[in-house]
Amino acid sequence: MINFRIAFSFIFTLVATGLGICAFQAYRSTKSTGKAVSFLDASLIPPLLGNLIIIGAHTETLAKVGYYLYFLGMDLMVLALVNFTSAYCSVTGKHKTPLKQIIVLLCIDTVQMLMNPFLGHAFDVEPVDVQGSAYYSLIPYIGQSFHRIVIYTIMGATMMIFLVMTIRMPRIYKEKYLVILITMIVTTLWQTFYIFSRTPINRSMIGLGIFGLLAYYFSLFYRPLKLLDRMLSNIASDMPEAMFVFDPNFNCIWINETGLKLTQLGTKDLEKVSEKLEDIFGTIQHSNDVWEANKVIATGESKRYYTITLRSFNDSAQKLAGSFLTIRDTTEEQNKIRAELYRSNHDSLTGLYTKNCFYEQIHKTLRENESTRYYAIFIDIKDFKIINDIFSTAFGDRALIQLANGIRSFMSPRCVYGRIGGDTFGIFMPKEEFKADEVDKALSNFIVKDGQVEYHIFVHMGVYELSNEDSDVPMMFDRAHLAISTISDDYNTHIAYYDKKLREQVLWNQQISASLTEAIETMQLRPYLQPIADADGNVIGAEALARWIHPEKGFMPPSSFIPVFEKNGMIVELDKHMWRCACSILQKWKDRFPVLFISVNISPKDFYFTDVVSDIMSLVKEYGISPADLRIEITETIMMTDAEEKMKLLAKFREEGFIVEMDDFGSGYSSLNLLKDMPVDVLKIDMKFLSSTDNKNRSETIVRNILRLTNELGIDSLTEGVETEVQYEKLSQMGCKMFQGYYFAKPMPVEEFEKFAAKGAKR
Repeated sequence: MINFRIAFSFIFTLVATGLGICAFQAYRSTKSTGKAVSFLDASLIPPLLGNLIIIGAHTETLAKVGYYLYFLGMDLMVLALVNFTSAYCSVTGKHKTPLKQIIVLLCIDTVQMLMNPFLGHAFDVEPVDVQGSAYYSLIPYIGQSFHRIVIYTIMGATMMIFLVMTIRMPRIYKEKYLVILITMIVTTLWQTFYIFSRTPINRSMIGLGIFGLLAYYFSLFYRPLKLLDRMLSNIASDMPEAMFVFDPNFNCIWINETGLKLTQLGTKDLEKVSEKLEDIFGTIQHSNDVWEANKVIATGESKRYYTITLRSFNDSAQKLAGSFLTIRDTTEEQNKIRAELYRSNHDSLTGLYTKNCFYEQIHKTLRENESTRYYAIFIDIKDFKIINDIFSTAFGDRALIQLANGIRSFMSPRCVYGRIGGDTFGIFMPKEEFKADEVDKALSNFIVKDGQVEYHIFVHMGVYELSNEDSDVPMMFDRAHLAISTISDDYNTHIAYYDKKLREQVLWNQQISASLTEAIETMQLRPYLQPIADADGNVIGAEALARWIHPEKGFMPPSSFIPVFEKNGMIVELDKHMWRCACSILQKWKDRFPVLFISVNISPKDFYFTDVVSDIMSLVKEYGISPADLRIEITETIMMTDAEEKMKLLAKFREEGFIVEMDDFGSGYSSLNLLKDMPVDVLKIDMKFLSSTDNKNRSETIVRNILRLTNELGIDSLTEGVETEVQYEKLSQMGCKMFQGYYFAKPMPVEEFEKFAAKGAKR
């Protein structure tokens, strides 16, 4: 005879173990329902353990413990069931189960059940005999009835939700809800039978266990295979790619709509598919893995691009079951890629290569033609900004397009050309193809027409011949551009070559630029002072002029380094050095030459790269000298740009006590507006104004009136470049107050100047 106690104990233990494993696996799942399933399966274990204790109990106390665990476990189970239902059925919004109310109801039931040992209102147990074995059967009271009403009500509500989902969902999805619903109904009926049968063994626990296992499977693993088959079939049929399925012998067994259109075959012509595909695309490789190829098919004047992929697949025994072929038309993608590549590599206005692409093509050309001699040619439109300002940017664009077309028409397939910048172009061509006479003639007659507007454009071309060692493309065109600088002001010459002289100049510029910092630190660069005298010929001050005494090259004239530093911006560092040296000298002169001043130069770039007022004021304070002893000298060319801002800075200098001098007045840019508006104290007149003209009487008249005008304006006058006694006397008679030039002395080292000034220092 079957021992029910042992049999059901084993079954309950097995089911509880299965639920525990499922709960653990569900908890680790990344699916949205994983945690809800884990909670549900874990909550089913306490009722099972309770019934396991009940059927194995040999004492009344142990049996009651089993019943308490069973009833309290059922409260936990229905709470987990509500949570699972919400997750499984995606219940949201106003339809979501009122979880708070259910928790309150279950808490009440739990409390009243826990009060049973004291009140005895819920249940009791009595011994019964089942097939010769002693069990403890339940005696229900009102508390137990309340418990059953709570449990059945909540379970009924969840079953209604599953019923609604079963009715509403499409037929293909009904299965996942219907199976859970049927299991819940069967388990509930089984539980009801247990209640009315009053047997001590609750067989419905098996149903609860099965319910938990089904919930685990349908939530985390179930897929509606019929739906998947239908969906995959529809997807494959409607795919934009042509798809073909073949058996192991490469006989076509299925083809989608796109494939039918591509091969122009019907569904009854499957045996012709392989032959048709080879006619269109050539041989298709049959392999046991993956084969892929890109094909270009010419259709009239156009081309179409295809990507062909063949994949094999195996059956469950890992035997070849067939293969499927996909053919994707990539023509539109390829055209977009080519268009985007063209736009990224070609200038949108002229259609020539962009700078980066131009340089890349040159690298490629050099790699492929190592023995060919090449010219790197830099082309620049002179005064292009003026063309835009006068005629409009549209006319300027037309000029650029016309020049680009001209370049294109002259070039052979061996040449590379592109647009380097706004109005600059580059050409890279074999030296043997460069015809200087033809190019010069074309550039001389370069005229841009736009309707009634006609303008002769001046174009300059710099040519650099590559050596065998050249590989730096930007440097090639920098050198070609540098060649243009030798003809930048020449309207008759169009072509300039980078030669040995230019190369030496570049090397020289690099050398002295690299040496500047050391020259300043070691005082190779030092101030020479040129005396400034008054009308009586007495020394009253000096101008500080930079001189470079190189340890190897010796004395270097200013013309060998000043223009270089002015061009590359390093003049700022040189000027700062000279300001500091002048302040140091004035500090030493406080006792010996208290009446002498030193004039220092401020270059145009100083105004842009440093705070000149703040920097010079800091030096004056550092050395404890009077601002009036350090005179500020500017050239009138500084005022050609940002004049209003510069005037504010000069006014600030004067407010701080400095004397401001304007140098080179009369050298080419002067106007009476400068005298009227410029906040200056001293006007320096260049003697070149008198010496560089054939009409000396007219020049003298102008100088005489400038001197008279400055005196009336309260501006002191200083003439520089005075070389003879005649010039000195004539200027004195005209009313000039200060003089500077070789007539008095050349620029000299500080020590020599101090000896010179000691003979007649006077202010």
